[in-house]
Amino acid sequence: MGRIIAIANQKGGVGKTTTAVNLAAALAASPRKVLLIDLDPQGNATMASGVDKRDLENSTCEVLLRECDAAAAIVTTAEGYDLLPGNIDLTAAEIQLMDQTEREQRLKAALLPIRENYHYILIDCPPSLSLLTLNALAAADGVIVPMQCEYFALEGLSALVNTIDALKQRLNPALQIEGIVRTMYDVRNNLANAVSGELTTHFGDKVFRSIIPRNVRLAEAPSHGQSIVGYDKASRGGIAYMGLAGEIVRREKKHKETA
Repeated sequence: MGRIIAIANQKGGVGKTTTAVNLAAALAASPRKVLLIDLDPQGNATMASGVDKRDLENSTCEVLLRECDAAAAIVTTAEGYDLLPGNIDLTAAEIQLMDQTEREQRLKAALLPIRENYHYILIDCPPSLSLLTLNALAAADGVIVPMQCEYFALEGLSALVNTIDALKQRLNPALQIEGIVRTMYDVRNNLANAVSGELTTHFGDKVFRSIIPRNVRLAEAPSHGQSIVGYDKASRGGIAYMGLAGEIVRREKKHKETA
């Protein structure tokens, strides 16, 4: 059965969508069967996957509202991973779900029939603790937290950890932090190095060894509707995300052996 991982952080601009898309492509190249779910109304993960968010017959919105099955909304990308696309319609879906029963469990229920088809299911979450994010966290086995190594990021991380602990009690007892990914990293920045050290001290092996650098090629790739793996795999950003994918696969193997 596939492992469901939410890519989440309440702070915006930390590289959630970049991590979701590039990790999906890197895992697919490993090779693994991967599904990427765009749960952000901005639809950036959809566009970065080479799918036009303005021209969707079915999307995550219809799936959450139970107007179609997840399998009917999935499209296969040019880079080999499957995509459950999203767009601005998700905002309307969130409003409609407010008065529904078990509204936080809609995504989890929708994924049950297709979960065994994949090794990994990645969910790109909105930058807020909305009903959409709650759906992702209720469905997920683990959370990957992308974060910039800046002072205020540590406070945001503490808030997210507290949120996850609260959700474990109420919605999803199995939920855990899969790992923390340091993004947009500049080794010349003394503050970044200091915050990175604090992260490692407090979270230990929860911090991935792979570090995502500031990289022009990473920034260019989405405008071409590609991941960094498809756009320039040999770039610093491409090497970093392939390394992160390898680290996730190794961690899972180790976990299964221990279990």
